[in-house]
Amino acid sequence: MPKLTDAERDAFLSEQGFMMNIATVDPSGAPLSTPIWFVHEEGRMWFTPRQYSEWLKHIRNDPRIALCIDEQAMPYRKVVIRGKAEIIHEVGNDDAWRDRYRRIAKRYITLDDADAYVDSTDDQPRALCSLTLADAEVRTWRMPIEGEAYNGIWAKRYWTEDAKVNQAPPEVFKESVS
Repeated sequence: MPKLTDAERDAFLSEQGFMMNIATVDPSGAPLSTPIWFVHEEGRMWFTPRQYSEWLKHIRNDPRIALCIDEQAMPYRKVVIRGKAEIIHEVGNDDAWRDRYRRIAKRYITLDDADAYVDSTDDQPRALCSLTLADAEVRTWRMPIEGEAYNGIWAKRYWTEDAKVNQAPPEVFKESVS
C-alpha cells in the first residue's frame, strides 16, 4: 500500500473541503468520533471546538486523540494521526486567533461566506487546539496509481501466503479496474 511522501501528505492536508474526524476518549474510556473543520499549518493540525462541545471536555480530561482525513474518490488518500491535543487558547481568547479561524472557515465555504460566518458567530466562544505532526504517529495510504504494482493495494502483512495476488499478481494497477 503506497504511503504518501511528506510533501504529498502536506499537499493533501492543504486541499480544500476534506473534513477531519477527531476521536476523543470520555472519562469512562468510551470513544467519540466527530467530523470537524481544520487547517494544516506550521506542521500542525489546528481545530476549534465550541465552548460546550463534548469533545473539548474530553481533551481537557485526556488529551489523547486520533484524527482521520480521507477522500471518497481515487486514489482514496488518507491520513490517520494519533497523538496528544494541545489547547493553545482556552475558550474566551478568540480575538487572539480569529484570523486562523477565518482560514479554517475559508477551506469549507466561499471567501465572502466564510467572513460572514465568522463575523456572525464571533460571540460564541471557542477554544483553539492543535496537534503537532512531528510529535504524533502519522500513517498515510493511497491506492496504487497507474503503473504501480497491484499487490501494493494492501500492506504486506494483510496478504496470506497463498493469496492469488502472490501467485500471479497483475504487473501494474490499472485505474480503470472495476
